[in-house]
Amino acid sequence: MKAVFIKEHGPPDVLKFSDTNDSDCSSGKIKVNIKNSSINHLDIWVRKGIPGLDISLPRILGSDGAGVVCEIGKETKGFKVGDDVIIHPGVYDPDCDISKSGHENLSPSYGILGETHDGVQSEFVCLDPTHLYPMPAHLSYAEASSVGLTFMTAYEMLIKKARIQKDDLVLIYGGTSGVGSAGIQIAKDMGCRVISTVGSDDKIKYILDIGADHVVLHNSDLYSNLKRYLGRERVNVVFEHIGRDTWDTSMRVLQKGGRVVTCGATTGARVNINLAHLFFKNLSILGSTMGSVDSFKEVLNKINMKKYFPMVDQIFHASDIIKAHQYIENRMNIGKVVLDLS
Repeated sequence: MKAVFIKEHGPPDVLKFSDTNDSDCSSGKIKVNIKNSSINHLDIWVRKGIPGLDISLPRILGSDGAGVVCEIGKETKGFKVGDDVIIHPGVYDPDCDISKSGHENLSPSYGILGETHDGVQSEFVCLDPTHLYPMPAHLSYAEASSVGLTFMTAYEMLIKKARIQKDDLVLIYGGTSGVGSAGIQIAKDMGCRVISTVGSDDKIKYILDIGADHVVLHNSDLYSNLKRYLGRERVNVVFEHIGRDTWDTSMRVLQKGGRVVTCGATTGARVNINLAHLFFKNLSILGSTMGSVDSFKEVLNKINMKKYFPMVDQIFHASDIIKAHQYIENRMNIGKVVLDLS
């Protein structure tokens, strides 16, 4: 079978789409023929190398995928050959006490397909049944492959951590990204008002069509642009995944008692915090990575109710994996970038 993998960390040209060992379907596993797998920023970070994380190589990339069950282990129940399935990207020990409490993503055993374990950007994968869920019937494979990591992450951030409420004013950076577009939909479904940011004028309509109430360009003076719109009003929640370039603005636009929730740092992870500013304004800084299984199930329920919808921009064949990574790194995408594994 063929898969997208790296043998070393580095620029896009370290990416390979080539033959690798086929997956054996043991008695407790299910084999899936992956049709589509979306690319997340995590794939780019893994490709480059994540400081402090020892990633064994070679590593097959890809956390999100959708496909068809093609083989079932003898001791496996709940699915049949021909079922369309969507992949849950979290890996965890179900017997861990923290996992049993419903906080799988906080367990010391927690990992992610495509990062700590081989991923799903492969023609075939053999997975434990806990990774598989029925694919929403109204979605294509490409759309279904764009749900898992981004929506689960955004849902955990806004619903579970920041606990957004109706009429909250929420600032969501990078609305055309997968996690940003998911965040907008989640916040609007809760009845929040949403300000989002984009890097160019041609992306504004896309964000407004998703449901944002106002869009600000973040390639100039972000704080001044936001202040001009906000006037004396301040933001209840900042949805942060940019890092160094937006952090000071995030702190300044929050109202007293405001919350900033962060899942990433695409422009750098080292920021300055003024503790006096933090405690005088009673601010909360919340970190969030991935989400619980319950969050994933709640997202799928919303998808099935057609409350949320994954936004697909471009589909690249897996043989064009280098071009796909370059497309994302050059900030050309407006929505999710997906690989065709057929």
